[in-house]
Amino acid sequence: MSSDQQHEGEFFADLAAASASFGGREGATLDPDKARVLILPVPYDATTTYTPGTRQGPSAILQASQHLELFDDEIGQEVFRVGIATLEEMEVDVSSPQAMVAKIRRLGEKTLAAGFFPLMLGGEHLLSLGMIQAVAGHTEEFSILQLDAHADLRQNYQGAEHSNACVMRLASRYGALVPVGIRSLSAEEHRWTKEEDLPVFYAKDIYNRSDWQAEVVAQLHSNVYITIDLDVFDPALMPAVGTPEPGGLDWYEVLKLVRLVCQAKKVVGADIMELCPQPGNIAPDFFAAKLAYKLLAYRFETELSQS
Repeated sequence: MSSDQQHEGEFFADLAAASASFGGREGATLDPDKARVLILPVPYDATTTYTPGTRQGPSAILQASQHLELFDDEIGQEVFRVGIATLEEMEVDVSSPQAMVAKIRRLGEKTLAAGFFPLMLGGEHLLSLGMIQAVAGHTEEFSILQLDAHADLRQNYQGAEHSNACVMRLASRYGALVPVGIRSLSAEEHRWTKEEDLPVFYAKDIYNRSDWQAEVVAQLHSNVYITIDLDVFDPALMPAVGTPEPGGLDWYEVLKLVRLVCQAKKVVGADIMELCPQPGNIAPDFFAAKLAYKLLAYRFETELSQS
């Protein structure tokens, strides 16, 4: 970490203890000056629809991550050696969704200014807007790769603009949006995708195809922010989401896409959102933790192989 990227003491005093960190005692980096990644758990779900409970997602992912094998057989490296630090769960602002988005933006700005790669764990998808705003202030031109079952492109929902159902329409003001895995949207959202000529990759159009990931990569700018709503996966694999949509994507095809993006582009930040834990079923929690670790494996694959 260079001298102009020294971490702010007050901010980074909030690092979680090893036992509560992503990756557990062996995988946690407690010295922020030795970390490249900062995990940001945000337990907030004020505007979710259908099934609530995504506020419990971050803690469930962190708990499941304690049981990951820290060696990744695909890249042949122990990914945690890049340096993964974890903040304590953010204290939420319940005054309004706008206030919470602004709080995330400020957190993202500090994280990026300190030289960390931010990986946010949600929490509802609206939170992604704050981190995308932070990236926009740090990166001149970037794409937003949205992996999602739902378009989230409404102009407003139930009278509110700052809603889970509107987050990607708001985010599109800051980066070039590329939605993937979409299989549920309103007539209004469908019209807007046509008007804006958005390169939407609908789940039905990429089903059973082997070449679609390269087409997605071709649509992206050189800098990319990846936002993953876990309902992009088929509910047979990931049932623990607020609105599970049939016909979702497969584990390996999503991993193939993420790895290709990390190889071809500079991924400047990411989030994994919308885990809604189910009592008695830990598989989705572990799924989300493993996905986070795989994303970091791909993002830092070159650096790890050179160390």
